[in-house]
Amino acid sequence: MTAHVAPIALDFDEGIDRKTLRRLRDRFLAVNQQRWERARSALTYRQQIVLEVLPLVFHTNHPSLPGYQDADCPYGLCHYQPAPSTLNAARRLARTFSVRDEGRRRPDLDALFLMGSPGTLGHSVASDLDLWLCHRQDLPERGLRSLERKAERLSEWAASLGVELHVFVFCAQDWRAGRQRAEVTGENCGSAQHYLLLDEFYRTGIHLAGQVPMWWLVPAEQEGRYDDCRRQLVECRFVRGDEYIDFGPVPAIPQEEFLGAGVWQLYKGIDAPWKSILKLLLLECYAQTGDQPLLSSVFKQAVYRGVTDVDALDPYLLLYNRLEDWLSTPETAARLDLVRRSLYLKAGLPLTRAESAPEQWRVRLLKQLVTRWGWGEQTLAELDNRQRWRAEEVTSLRRAIVTELTHSYRLLSRMAREHGTRAAISANDINLLGRKLYAAFQRKAGKIEQINPNLAPSLEEENLAFHHQSEQGRDGNGWLLYRDLEDPADAFWQPVIRRSGNLTELMVWCYCNGLLSRATRLNVRAGTTVASVSELREMLEALTGFLPFPLVPAERGALARAMVPLRHLLLVNVGVDPQASLTDKGLHKLSARHDSLGFSGGRENLVLTIDQITFNSWHEVSLQHYAAGDTLVQCLKNVLASVAGNPAALPGIQVHGHNRGHGSAIARRVEELFTDVLRQFFAGGQGPHPIRYVIEMDRRYFLLQFSGAEPGFVVLDSLAELMEHLALPQERYLPVVFDRYAIPEDPALRAVCQASEPDSIQVFYQLRGERARLWVVDELGSLSAWEQPVVDRRYLMSPLLRFLENLVERRTLRRGDLPDLVSGVRCLEVVNRDGRWLTEPRPDQPAAPALPGLEVQAVGVQEGGRRVRFDIFCGDQEFTVQEYGDQLIPAVAHYIRSLRQSAERYPVYLTDVHLPHDLDPQVYQQDIQTSQYLHYRSVLERALNQALHRES
Repeated sequence: MTAHVAPIALDFDEGIDRKTLRRLRDRFLAVNQQRWERARSALTYRQQIVLEVLPLVFHTNHPSLPGYQDADCPYGLCHYQPAPSTLNAARRLARTFSVRDEGRRRPDLDALFLMGSPGTLGHSVASDLDLWLCHRQDLPERGLRSLERKAERLSEWAASLGVELHVFVFCAQDWRAGRQRAEVTGENCGSAQHYLLLDEFYRTGIHLAGQVPMWWLVPAEQEGRYDDCRRQLVECRFVRGDEYIDFGPVPAIPQEEFLGAGVWQLYKGIDAPWKSILKLLLLECYAQTGDQPLLSSVFKQAVYRGVTDVDALDPYLLLYNRLEDWLSTPETAARLDLVRRSLYLKAGLPLTRAESAPEQWRVRLLKQLVTRWGWGEQTLAELDNRQRWRAEEVTSLRRAIVTELTHSYRLLSRMAREHGTRAAISANDINLLGRKLYAAFQRKAGKIEQINPNLAPSLEEENLAFHHQSEQGRDGNGWLLYRDLEDPADAFWQPVIRRSGNLTELMVWCYCNGLLSRATRLNVRAGTTVASVSELREMLEALTGFLPFPLVPAERGALARAMVPLRHLLLVNVGVDPQASLTDKGLHKLSARHDSLGFSGGRENLVLTIDQITFNSWHEVSLQHYAAGDTLVQCLKNVLASVAGNPAALPGIQVHGHNRGHGSAIARRVEELFTDVLRQFFAGGQGPHPIRYVIEMDRRYFLLQFSGAEPGFVVLDSLAELMEHLALPQERYLPVVFDRYAIPEDPALRAVCQASEPDSIQVFYQLRGERARLWVVDELGSLSAWEQPVVDRRYLMSPLLRFLENLVERRTLRRGDLPDLVSGVRCLEVVNRDGRWLTEPRPDQPAAPALPGLEVQAVGVQEGGRRVRFDIFCGDQEFTVQEYGDQLIPAVAHYIRSLRQSAERYPVYLTDVHLPHDLDPQVYQQDIQTSQYLHYRSVLERALNQALHRES
C-alpha cells in the first residue's frame, strides 16, 4: 500500500486533541466519498437517481418522493444537509419539490449507510444494494412499522428502475445489545452472525447521511478497550455524542459465530456461489489464524497510516490478499485457484470484452490481479464465455463448488464442537438452513440433480440425440445422450453428455437443467425400444405443463415444515408398446372390454411401465421408475404412503401416455384410478380412512388397505379367492370399496358393499329363479357370501336369521352391563330397478314362520395347538368328539336321516354355534366376530349335508 498523507496516531493515555480527531474523521469521509462515486458509476444514468435521493427520501417525508407512506412516518436524519446535486435529482422526480424548514425538530433517524459490494471490485451488474437505516432508540412501535412499510415501498420503486434494494431498519442500541428484529429471509442472516457482519460493515460501509461511526475514532490497537475510549471521547467533550453512531467494537470473532455464519453462507451459496466461497474461506481463515487482525482492523490501520487510495483499500482486494497469503502452500493450490475464479466471476467483468466498460478503474484493478496470477488468454476466454458453457463443464465446476462448500461447513461445525461453544444461530434458523442445503445438495435415490446453480446463464442445446445402447451393439436397456449428432455413426467418436438406464430420467434431467426446450432439435435412435421423436416431444409438453422452468428455490415457510409431495406426473409406457403381446396373439382388435387394466377378451393390463415424477414442497424433483411386477399398484402404494403423513393436502396427479396403443385412454384410466383411491382413503382432508379398496387388473384382484400409516396390498388370483379374503375377521370396521371398473359382471355384489354399515349385521339376498344368493356383512365389515337352492321361499331366510338372532341374543346377555356393540340383524333384498342395482330393506323377514325340525347346535372345543373340533347336539341327543372322534359327522348325519319321515332330500341347517375364546391359540378373543361363526357354520353344514347325501 502507498501512504498519501501523514499518519495519524492517537494516544488516549498521553492525550488527544479535537483538531486531530476532525482530521481523522475527514480522512475516512474522503475515502467514503470516493467509494460513493465508484458505487454511483456502476449504475446506469437512470438508476443513479436511486443512490442520489436515498438520504433525502428519509430526511423529508414528502408525498412526491418515492416510498411515501403516510404523514405520520418518522423522518429526519441527524445533521443532514442535502447537497445541490441531491436537490436537483429530487426535482427530476418532482419539479415542485422543495425542502421545508423544520426548525429545531428532533430527527427520528440517526444514520444511513450502504454496505457490501457497492463501490468495490466485487460489485457487478447483478449485485444488490443493502441499506442500513438506523433510527433513534425511543421511536414508538407504530412509527417503526410505518418506517418499515416505507422501506418496502422504496424497494419496489428501485426495482422498477432495475435496482435490487434491501433496507434493514434498526437502532444502534438494539444492535449492540443483540436485539435485532431479524429472522432468516432471502437477504437477512437472521441470528447467524453479529461480529462477522459488523466486521464486513466497517470495511465496506459507505456513509450516506447522518451520524458517522464512532469506531473510526478508536485506533485498531485500542479495540480491546473500545468502551473506555468512547467514554473518554464523549465525556471529555472531544467529540459531540450526537454526531456519532456507535455499533460497538470487533476485537475478535467469537467461536460460537462460525457455525451459524458458515451455514448462512452455504445457504447463500446455493444460488450465488462465487461470493459465498470467498466469505466461507475467509471464515475458515479467521477461525484458523486467530492471531491475525480482522480485515476491518487492517482497513482502519491503513487509513490511520495515511493510505487514502481506494484501490489499495478495496475490500475485495483486502479479502483476496488475506486468502492468498493463507492458501500459499502447494497443498492448497486448487483451493486458491477456486478463490481466484470466484473473485473473477463475482466481479462479472469479462476482460476479453472490457474495452467499452464504463468502470475502467475495475478493469484496471482486475487486469493487475490477472497478470499477477499468470492467467493466459485461454483461461480468460473460458471464464468470459460462461454463456457457452456446456453441461459437462458446469457439472465439473459444480462438483468443485459443492466439495468446497461442504468442506467449509464440516470444518466450521467441527471447530464449534471442539470449542464446546453454543452456535450463535437459533435452532429454527439452523434447521431452516440445513433443510435448504439438504434440498439443494443432498444426493438420494431418484432425485434429479440440479447442476447449474447460477454457474452459467444457460445450458440450452440446439441439438440433442438420445441413443439406446442396443444401437451400438451393447446389452441392456441404457440410454446415451449426445449433442449435435447428425450422423449416428459418429456416436463412436462423440463424447457422451450423460448416461442413464431410463429414457425418462434422461429427459427430466435435461429439462430441469435447461438443456432441453421446445426449440431444441431432437434425434432418437430407439434400438430395441419403440421410442420416437414425437413421443419425446409429447413428454416435453407434459413436463412443461407440470413443472415451469426454471425451478425457483422453496420459500421459507415451506422449508419450515416437513417435506410433502405437491404434485406427481405419471408417464405411462415410455418407449413401450403396451399392445405388442396382444398383437402377437392376434387379440388387439378384440376390445369388448375397454378398461385399460383389463383390456380385450384376455383382460390384459396395458400399463406396463410407469415413470413417477414428483415435485415436493422443498422444490426437489425426483423420479421413480416402475417396470417390474405389478407396476401400477406399486406406484399407487408409493403415492398413498407419501400422502398418509399429510392428508390435508392431497397432491395433484397428472398422467400422460403417448398416443401409441390407446395411450390417451390408458392415461385417463390411470388418472381416474389414482384420483378415486386418494379420494376414498383421504376424504375430507383426513385419513387414511379404514377401508378395503378392490382393484381388478390383469385377471386378478388387488386389495389395498392401510395398517396404521403404511399402505399394503394383497393379490388374489380369482373372484373366489377375493370372496374368501373378504370374509376374514377384522380388527376394526373395514368396508369394502370397489374400483369403478372392478367386477362389472357382478353389480349385485357392488350394491351390497355400498350399503354396508358399521355396528350391525346385515343380511342381503337376491332371488334368481330356483336359487338365491346370500351375503352377510357383519359388525366389522367382513363379507360372507354363498348360494343356496330355494326350497320354499317362506323359509329362505329363516335358518340364517334364527342362527344370527341366537348369536346376538347370547352377546347381549353376556355384555348386559355394557352398550350393545351390534344393533341387531337387518334384512335387505338386492333388486334391479331400471338398470340400477339397489338394496331395499325387508323388515318383515324376521317374522317368517319358524322352520320345523330339529335344533342342531355345535359347541367348539380347543385342544392345545390342534384345530378346533366340535361336539354336536341334535335336540336332546349329544354327539361328542371324545366318543365318536373322526366318525362324528357321519354319526350325526345317520341320526338325522333316521328321524326323517320320507326319503325327501333337503339340507340341514345349524341353529347355533358356540366358539371357544381361544379359537386362535395365540390370542384370547373376548368378542368373536360374526363372520367367524358363519365360517364354521358353513364348514359344518357342508360336511353334514355331504354325509346326508351319501346316506341316501
